[in-house]
Amino acid sequence: MSSLQLLSEPEKESRRIRILVAKPGLDGHDRGALVLSRAFRDAGMEVIYSGLLPTPEQVAQMAVDEDVDVVALSLLNGAHMTAFPKVVQFLKEKGGGDILVVGGGIIPDVDKPKLERMGIKGNFGPGTSLKTIVDFIKDSVKENRDRISKKGVEARVSKRSASASAKKSKKKLVRRPNRSR
Repeated sequence: MSSLQLLSEPEKESRRIRILVAKPGLDGHDRGALVLSRAFRDAGMEVIYSGLLPTPEQVAQMAVDEDVDVVALSLLNGAHMTAFPKVVQFLKEKGGGDILVVGGGIIPDVDKPKLERMGIKGNFGPGTSLKTIVDFIKDSVKENRDRISKKGVEARVSKRSASASAKKSKKKLVRRPNRSR
């Protein structure tokens, strides 16, 4: 369960966005990731930088351990169709399927819709303004938090309904003593 489900509405609005910036795989070009990290920090986000060369599984584990809202992935080496989906897969396996994943780097236009269908949003390329990326993340996190919160409420309501049904079922199963004796 995401810690977000435990927060009240005002707390959700005031909680700083936690973002993990990562360059999974063999990509040692970190200047862009560092520029993004500073822009996210300046926008009021709490930034965690993975460092260079983490595996997709390590990125997912960091994201879950740090309870982030967003994983911002960046690759310049053309491995985005391999590394990005693996991060999403490992996030789901580790219980972080509700974490927003945003991509960026050298991504051909033909690959962007494929990545979107796999759950990687944004897919920004060189020249995208920092404001555009920051605004996209803020808006997407708000939508994601609202969806998670609603899902949590629905799960609690569903659980209550199931519990009430179980109590009714138990009442029906209670054996009455045979009074005909």
